[in-house]
Amino acid sequence: MRLFVALDPPPDPLRAALDRGRGHTPGIRWAHPRDWHLTLVFLGEVGEDLLPALGDALGREVGGHRPFRLAFDGWGTFPGDLRRASVLWAGLDGDTAALGALADGLRATAARAGVPVENRSYVPHVTVARSRPARDLTGTVDALGTLRGHGWQVSEVRLVESRPGREDRYRTARTWALGWEADPTGSPERSTS
Repeated sequence: MRLFVALDPPPDPLRAALDRGRGHTPGIRWAHPRDWHLTLVFLGEVGEDLLPALGDALGREVGGHRPFRLAFDGWGTFPGDLRRASVLWAGLDGDTAALGALADGLRATAARAGVPVENRSYVPHVTVARSRPARDLTGTVDALGTLRGHGWQVSEVRLVESRPGREDRYRTARTWALGWEADPTGSPERSTS
């Protein structure tokens, strides 16, 4: 299974902002709102034999972190040059220290469970569009305008299976609540069917 761990952003603030700039640059593939997510750690291909122990370990790690607040803040691209970009993303602000600690903890947990993870700088973002080939997105970002505020409370984390080429490209495999270890009556995992 091809897996990653992610948060779900609220779709309405992004949808409203993207409606302003969606028609500006032809040839951009805009992500469907159901596919918007904030990746914490990409796990890649994970064998079925590793999944139970990995899921339990990730759930414990998530449970050790308190809920926190995030907000959308600006636009960015990969690579970083707007004039030759292939990915357009919404940036984040808020308690990015808590977000970074959660991502780092999940990366370390996955490595201890035997899943090799990339060791590169974490850039929290929500991918909203892609372009192949890369193109100048300066006008698109100008048309999108300011993206600031629109905060939300992060209270759960999802383990997601990526299934490229399918209508339902991302399927939630497990969901865990943040901060459950501090609550003796809480449960680390919600069933997702």
